[in-house]
Amino acid sequence: MIPLIDLHTHTIASGHAYSTIQEMAQAASERGIKILGITEHAPSLPGACQPIYFRNLHVVPRQMYGVCLLMGVELNILDTTGRLDLDETHYRCCDIRVAGIHSLCWQGGTRTQNTDAMIAAIENPWTHIISHPADGTAELDFEPIVRAAARTQTLLEINSSSLIPARGKKAARPNNLEVLRLCRQMDVPVILGSDAHISFSIADYRYALPLLSETDFPDELVMNYWPVEAMKYLRIDMP
Repeated sequence: MIPLIDLHTHTIASGHAYSTIQEMAQAASERGIKILGITEHAPSLPGACQPIYFRNLHVVPRQMYGVCLLMGVELNILDTTGRLDLDETHYRCCDIRVAGIHSLCWQGGTRTQNTDAMIAAIENPWTHIISHPADGTAELDFEPIVRAAARTQTLLEINSSSLIPARGKKAARPNNLEVLRLCRQMDVPVILGSDAHISFSIADYRYALPLLSETDFPDELVMNYWPVEAMKYLRIDMP
C-alpha cells in the first residue's frame, strides 16, 4: 500500500531544518501525500521556534498544491513528571500536537520514572502523537506505554529517521520491533513518521517499512494508509 500522510516534519523555522513550508508542501504533492503535518520544534530545543511562532500559525493557508496542511508543534517532554514546554494558549493555535523526548532538553530518571513521564504526556489531552518513543533516548517499558496509547487514542510513531544507520541509535531497531509486536498483539494502530528536516525526506519510510514486514504488522493498523480514519482517530478536524 502507498502511504498518504506524513504528520511529523520540520521546516527552516525549527532552526536545524532546511526547507520552507512551500517547498515541503510542493514535495508532498509530488509524492502523492494527501495530509502533511508540519510540526516545528518547541522552544526548549536549542534554536527552535519561540512561542510567538505558534500564535501566528493562523496566517498559513491549510491547502497548498492539493495537499492539506496541519500546522503544529513537536513538544518536548522535559522531565519525569511528563511536563511539556508550551501551554494551552499555544496548543489551541496548533492543528496537530506531537510530543517526544529529545536529549538536549530531557531530564530523565529511572526506567520506571521515564515510563511514567511518557505516559503522562500520552494522557495529556492535547497530545495526538508521541514522536520516536523507541529511539533509545530514554530507557522505557513499552507495554504500559502501548496500553496508555490505546486507552487515550494517542498514536505511537515508528520514526524512520531514528533508524538511519548513520545516526547511531543502536536501540532504535529492537525497540521499534518491540513496540510493533506489542501493538499488533493489542490491536493498537501506529503512525509512520519521516521526521523530515528537508523536503526530499517527506514520506521517506525506507527504514521503517521493513520492520512492518518483519513483524507481520497489519496494514489496517498503519494509519498512514487511511487518512480519513487517522483524522477521526486523532479527533482532528480537517482545515
